[in-house]
Amino acid sequence: MPSASAMIISNLSSYNPGPFILVGIPGLEQFHVWIGIPFCIICIVAVVGNCILLYLIAVEHTLHEPMFFLSLLAMTDLTLSTAGVPKTLRCLTQMFFLHYSFVLDSAILMAMAFDRYVAICSPLRYTTILTPKTIIKIAMDISFRSFCIILPDVFLLMRLPFCRTRIIPHIYCEHIDVVWLACAGISINIWYGFCVPIMMVISDVILIAVSYALILCAVFHVRQKVLGTYGSHVCVILMFYTPAFFSILAHHFGHNVSHTFHIMFANLYIVIPPALNPMVYGVKTKQIRDKVILLFSTKDTG
Repeated sequence: MPSASAMIISNLSSYNPGPFILVGIPGLEQFHVWIGIPFCIICIVAVVGNCILLYLIAVEHTLHEPMFFLSLLAMTDLTLSTAGVPKTLRCLTQMFFLHYSFVLDSAILMAMAFDRYVAICSPLRYTTILTPKTIIKIAMDISFRSFCIILPDVFLLMRLPFCRTRIIPHIYCEHIDVVWLACAGISINIWYGFCVPIMMVISDVILIAVSYALILCAVFHVRQKVLGTYGSHVCVILMFYTPAFFSILAHHFGHNVSHTFHIMFANLYIVIPPALNPMVYGVKTKQIRDKVILLFSTKDTG
């Protein structure tokens, strides 16, 4: 009996039935193996690093509540870094999980910024403002919001007829690349696929900026160590949004940008942040750093 995703793909269009074909980076086919090696290593680092982070948070009860958003970020990073790798995923399924993970990652960074704002600016009220029930509600809200933003993209694609080639010049199924293959009106796909997610992400960025502006005002006369601790979160934000915004804007407005360069850059935001996040938080967060050292020192002793 065919799976639900297979039925969705088979009903995608009555024209040119069949799966979409990813050809990787056009013009560099002879180098795909060599290009794939560093990306594979980065993906392995991302998977191992985030799994270790989740393991430490799961087994150490003292980390459950303060690291809840970090564990949610690690789970989303695992989805983001692995959804784009296997070619066995159906194109629409892969596209949904990639974009859903990206929008959810952005929302989690916003929630973490709010968490840091409360911890710095209202430390005595932190436990009363961010109760476990409130934190779980925030997690459910941002997950549902991300789902509602991305799901229409899938249904808008399902209505399109594809009577041209189904070969996608990309490493993974990017929404706009699939849309351009349709042979019908795609205005609503382009505008919804660009405007709605980007407006949500921009609103996240604005709220993150406001939170950190307030934090900077609060800790202006505090020790440098405090700024260094929260500087790590700013680094994570920059690593996530910089390549993502470039990729999104280049897709819609960068007509003079080399397609090869765009594809290479587009892969950065699905592999680099998930690989670096565990390292950044592992080094800068003393609780996690101590647990990692204890974990590996225990293994060495054993």
